[in-house]
Amino acid sequence: MIKKVLSGVSAGILISLGGAVYLAAENKVVGAVLFTVALLCICLKGYSLFTGKVVYMLQKHGKEEWAVLLWGLLGNLIATLLCGLAVRYAVPASGAAAEAMVAAKLSQAPLQTLLRGMFCGALIYLAVNTYRDKNTIAGIVFCIPVFILSGFEHSIADMFYFAAAGVFSGRALVFLLLVLLGNSLGGMLLPTLESVGKE
Repeated sequence: MIKKVLSGVSAGILISLGGAVYLAAENKVVGAVLFTVALLCICLKGYSLFTGKVVYMLQKHGKEEWAVLLWGLLGNLIATLLCGLAVRYAVPASGAAAEAMVAAKLSQAPLQTLLRGMFCGALIYLAVNTYRDKNTIAGIVFCIPVFILSGFEHSIADMFYFAAAGVFSGRALVFLLLVLLGNSLGGMLLPTLESVGKE
């Protein structure tokens, strides 16, 4: 259990670093491209990121896979919370940027949030799957900036942004749960279609 949580913490720290550079970047295209360092390192190191693991739950969903997913998610949450608060304190300008970002996110309708999460989940599947199956980082390098610049929602990154903004509320929780659901559904969509297509 501890090993699974710590792997999730490691992934959460890297996502937080990606989020921090995005908040600090004056040019959002540059920030989105630099954010890719997070998923690149997570894949290369094999850390447990919820959005990277949930896309394979249809293929393998035994007790071990659920344990990796859920304990890893707890680690993701712990890391993004602590890192978000740390960035808010250490880099006040990034905290202010996160506040503006989070205010815009909370203005979305629930269905908008769910759909944005689904689109992001599909792109994360493509990024992770091309890395695993084709042994190339091309999917990561292109899919991550695409989801960021498109305004799609990544649940673990959003945990960091909400912590950096200092926003902890019922609305924030509902938002994050919708994004988690969207990421999960979107991440499973393409592999499901691929599986059906092979039958």
